[in-house]
Amino acid sequence: MTIAAIIVAGGSGQRAGGGIPKQYRELVGQPVLRRTVTPFLEHPRIDQIVVVIAQDHQSLANEALGPDKSRVLMAFGGASRSASVQAGLAALADTRPQQVLIHDAARPFVSVDLIDRVIAGLSKYPGIIPALPVVDALAQTAGSRLAAPVNRTGMVAAQTPQGFDVETLVSAYQALGPDADLPDDASVLRAHGQDVGWVDGDDMNFKLTRPDDFAKAERMLTSASPVFLSGQGYDVHRLKEAESMWLCGVELKEGLGLVGHSDADAGLHALTDAILGAAGEGDIGQHFPPSDDRWKGASSDKFLRHAIHLLGQAGGALVHVDVTLICERPKIGPYRDAMRARIAELCDLPLARVNIKATTTEKLGFTGRREGLAAQAIATARFDG
Repeated sequence: MTIAAIIVAGGSGQRAGGGIPKQYRELVGQPVLRRTVTPFLEHPRIDQIVVVIAQDHQSLANEALGPDKSRVLMAFGGASRSASVQAGLAALADTRPQQVLIHDAARPFVSVDLIDRVIAGLSKYPGIIPALPVVDALAQTAGSRLAAPVNRTGMVAAQTPQGFDVETLVSAYQALGPDADLPDDASVLRAHGQDVGWVDGDDMNFKLTRPDDFAKAERMLTSASPVFLSGQGYDVHRLKEAESMWLCGVELKEGLGLVGHSDADAGLHALTDAILGAAGEGDIGQHFPPSDDRWKGASSDKFLRHAIHLLGQAGGALVHVDVTLICERPKIGPYRDAMRARIAELCDLPLARVNIKATTTEKLGFTGRREGLAAQAIATARFDG
């Protein structure tokens, strides 16, 4: 099943203020149009995206989309919404997707879950809209005077993206003719005698229409809940007879050492990889290759500090680390407190946010045979905004 999305961005949007059409205005540092397009670009079920714009807005659209402009197809809209949607459908004629989602460019808070619900609904109906039940009292007006109340039972407020079987929607538009101008695409399908279903909408998926809508959107974005990401790391080193070894930043004088290009601190190596994972920055071997003589015998706290620096550049702050040491020897218990204190110092964390555990493999495998030592680590970081 191939699915396309049409983003309708051809309006002038002057009621929202700002001097330019609302879809090109910046919203907390990013144009509205880019915020709207991004969830569709990132959705695994969406195969193609058409952005329908006014012909004289091409430079505005290119600037708003930035590097993403190469990932979408541009089409020029008409004088009405219906004409713009038909232009978007025409742009898809060569690729012939089976389903299409049509979305307002001025709804920048569309979620993955909402897109999923609309797509799922198309298994039952040729057209699906997301909608919210009307909860406020409704009434007709006559000038400045309140007139008859309206029964809100069974009434819903329609949103986008609206989903359709492409052939059915194209046929419906052809039957209406080129000058048709209905309020939305569900109305076009219903005018063609087709059933349209609905799924739960999303309160966050509101349309930017008036200046206070932009103020609301800015409040939402600037007060967004933080995101927490975790990374994991794993490292193994062979044991040898030696005067001492370094483990989790602490020197252990137990007549054992660890074999490695650097100081072979498996605990800090696993933790470094975990932090790099949370930052999306690859692994320790990419940053400090063992083939590079600069790192021969190097103290592993350098690797750890570098990973923390990269995490900060990515917008993250370390909040918790957990290290598990897997070995029959040496005994970790006598050194556990010192290890926690050292890692807390290196990571600039409260002691309570650092955990060190030790376990064995019940004498199984290379650790059970006392040939080596393994370390696992998880690092959790907070990303704001």
